[in-house]
Amino acid sequence: MRLPAVLQWRMSSRDNASSEITPEVLLRAYSCGIFPMSESADDPTIFWVEPERRGIIPLDGLNISSRLARTVRSDRFRVTIDTAFKQTIAACAEPQPGRDDTWINQRIRDLYLGLYTLGHCHSVEAWDGDQLTGGLYGVSLGRAFFGESMFHRARDTSKVALVHLVARLIAGGFVLLDTQFVTDHLRTLGAIEVSRQKYRAMLDSAIAGQADFFALPAEISGAEALAQIRT
Repeated sequence: MRLPAVLQWRMSSRDNASSEITPEVLLRAYSCGIFPMSESADDPTIFWVEPERRGIIPLDGLNISSRLARTVRSDRFRVTIDTAFKQTIAACAEPQPGRDDTWINQRIRDLYLGLYTLGHCHSVEAWDGDQLTGGLYGVSLGRAFFGESMFHRARDTSKVALVHLVARLIAGGFVLLDTQFVTDHLRTLGAIEVSRQKYRAMLDSAIAGQADFFALPAEISGAEALAQIRT
């Protein structure tokens, strides 16, 4: 994986990697504006990344097409919170159309499971019956949410999960939704880039406050999610 315009700090040793980084260290890294990645799912090493241009989705700027709004409102996909975290991160690590490999290796899975246990990592899941068809996961710190990865196995399910996430962040008093980078896909949803300097100022303000990821009930309808975003 080649990352454009980033600073990288590679972990120095595979043998003592488990002692180099913990969930608590990971939280401190996020508070400084850096996050871990791996070259591939099969590479056991981790390196720190700080993009020169940071991707964010302004919480008042999520782009919801009329077709996506209809899908969300129809409740064709039931959306849950933190009910299938391991399944969600595993699915995010799977190959996707146009993406043969991911940066989510086993060490990263273990670290974020640790953050989930501490209450600082959350998943949003979209279900078709009893089948997990899409979702996302990310890190919560102060009033900032750091989106890590998303996946879909049916059309629009990752987008449905994102709509529900943004509704939850707005209701809970969050002020920053970090996407790390901006892809063409995220750009269609309203993602923009900001400079490292501007991002750090936004981050410092966000982590200084408190927000509530569970301000909304664990399950809400699509219409309720859209209403939160559009009020």
